[in-house]
Amino acid sequence: MIRAAATLAASALLSGCLVYGDEPAPVRNAAPFISYADAGCYPDDYYHDFVWYFDSDVEDADGANDVSEVYADVYDDWTGEWVDGFELYPEGGITWYSSWVGSSTWLDCTYSGYIVDISAADIFGATDVVSVVPATW
Repeated sequence: MIRAAATLAASALLSGCLVYGDEPAPVRNAAPFISYADAGCYPDDYYHDFVWYFDSDVEDADGANDVSEVYADVYDDWTGEWVDGFELYPEGGITWYSSWVGSSTWLDCTYSGYIVDISAADIFGATDVVSVVPATW
């Protein structure tokens, strides 16, 4: 009887699944780093309007493909109010850029009271933000 119980207990252990207590290694992520940022506007003869540009170099120790998005948010430096926001697009390597015809924005190229926050995020949500004063006309 004891032998049958021992055999039954051993077979129960052999037929079950094994569970390991090891947890996966934590993901190590380096945050993106904005090494260059610029913004401003200039008159354009083709559009007969001003053109706003936003330019940034974003480095990441995990590689350029780790950077998932870069944005430019424009604030009124006098009131602190958000005025407009723009997505930047990868230009290759670490450079992100976008330009916008002035009439498609809420911005005035003759107003010198803006501050632009360039922000970058990676696929894990780590971020970096740099503020620049845009060149206006």
